[in-house]
Amino acid sequence: MRLTTALTALALLPAPLWADAHSTPTPVEYGPRPAYLIDKLPQGALKEKLMTCMGQTPSRTLFSIGHRGAPLMFPEHTVQSNVAAARMGAGVLECDVTFTADHELVCRHAQNDLHTTTDILITDLAEKCTAGFTPATGDAGASAECRTSDLTLAEFQTLTPKMDSADKTATTVEGYQGGVAPFRTQLYTDKADLMTHAESIALFASLGAKFTPELKSASVEMPHNGFSQADYAQKMIDEYKAAGVPASDVWAQSFDLNDVLYWVQNEPEFGKQAVYLVEWSEGFDEQDKATWAQDFSALKAQGVQYLAPSLNMLLTNNDGKLAASAYAKAAKAADLKLIAWTLERSGPLASGGGWYFQSVNDIIKDDSDYLVALDVLAQDAGVEGVFSDWPATVTYYANCMGL
Repeated sequence: MRLTTALTALALLPAPLWADAHSTPTPVEYGPRPAYLIDKLPQGALKEKLMTCMGQTPSRTLFSIGHRGAPLMFPEHTVQSNVAAARMGAGVLECDVTFTADHELVCRHAQNDLHTTTDILITDLAEKCTAGFTPATGDAGASAECRTSDLTLAEFQTLTPKMDSADKTATTVEGYQGGVAPFRTQLYTDKADLMTHAESIALFASLGAKFTPELKSASVEMPHNGFSQADYAQKMIDEYKAAGVPASDVWAQSFDLNDVLYWVQNEPEFGKQAVYLVEWSEGFDEQDKATWAQDFSALKAQGVQYLAPSLNMLLTNNDGKLAASAYAKAAKAADLKLIAWTLERSGPLASGGGWYFQSVNDIIKDDSDYLVALDVLAQDAGVEGVFSDWPATVTYYANCMGL
């Protein structure tokens, strides 16, 4: 695995030195995108306020969370993507945690995404994939499925990451490597580095960031060769303990409430900041309590403190303006701390915001609505932090608003 000399050296440091590494954060810079979005805002109080902060000195903030690093322009869950996110002021960085055939923890958004996020299909390891490449034919698109659990850690570490994409019209495996969304870029894909979960801990510490690992659902049946769900959830926490990371610096996440409750009950210090992830599902209405799957009072009674809904659950259309949803207000009223995901994942907003903005698509105008939505999430919904594919935008807003 091609890791920088500095990261390799840091990973070998004894645990007590973690605090020293953590005390020297990387410098922060905004780059051009926040100003570009502010320029697009219509005249009004929000634009005027954000304009006053153009000359401010950027600083790191826990309100800004790197979603898989900075995958708007860098291959997700790579060293380079997370370094970029830290340079944009993300105070918290994410490793989506899954496991290999030998039950080692690695950073991938899903256990079964290697065929779209790495070069595995054009390597000799393709023969180990759960389902090899099938070319497009007729109305059937090209397909493949390659899992981290198909490989040992040593094999995983030989792969080269790429922008998450697949050309479903491809008739060759080489063509299948394409399909990158037009609003993303391949300028920064050369020699990017994959990470194990333990390596992500060392890297994030060296960058001065804190940690939000997400325990991903397994694509294989659990237990997997004797490795149970509880083993999986515990191993993720154990790697923070082994690195000497205090529980107060870790926000462990899962879409499975049972994982969150496992941490609450078995690792109570980590459980205090465990995050229950939820997302829009068919039939959900952000304004209609009868459609909500979550019972906020019951979650609090079980020890859940943090709830992380998708953006579409937290936003609503209030007479043609973006506003905090009834769902968001009810969760806050139940004393749940909210985290929102994921800003700037939708690409250009001129034709609506797609899945992430489906509750408000009819009033989304252009990319300036990223800032309008961010303002609503912060000021009206009262979220604790926002995941973004380009953390500089959230960092700028948080710095300007004193968050």
